[in-house]
Amino acid sequence: MSRAVAVVLALFALTIAASAMALDPGARAPELGMRDLQGNQVTIASLRGRVVVVDFWASWCEPCADSMPVYQRLYNQYRERGLTIIGISQDQRVDNARQFASRHRLSFPVVFDEGHAIANRYRPARMPTSFVIDRGGIVRHVHAGYRSGDADRLEREIVALLGQPAR
Repeated sequence: MSRAVAVVLALFALTIAASAMALDPGARAPELGMRDLQGNQVTIASLRGRVVVVDFWASWCEPCADSMPVYQRLYNQYRERGLTIIGISQDQRVDNARQFASRHRLSFPVVFDEGHAIANRYRPARMPTSFVIDRGGIVRHVHAGYRSGDADRLEREIVALLGQPAR
């Protein structure tokens, strides 16, 4: 069996296992605790008071690539109102994460999740999966997968949370 096939099969098995244990709305958002590609520490604790979208993606994932312009637009439009988006790369190599972030001109923080430490805490169901977290650090919405029609719903959820005070 080729290495690529083995990696795909392993990711598929992880996806099936993760979907049974995925973090649910209402749960406290687990800590991120890693540095982004620019070397800045990224923590949930430091983002308290902001609405946060934690988006798990991989450079090989077509729906992930499709979602990036939406996340970048939302970040540009709402960051001054209190939105932070954190991209969590599930790639095997940091170079793949850097190239993907550059190709999509991402200006929000991107974390290379080496060893899948963050994914082990959030347990994304599949690629991509995003967790929308309120100002108090509680997961309010989970989006497993991405389709073009998801952008409007995601924006409505973010806008609603931006209108709520921190708890």
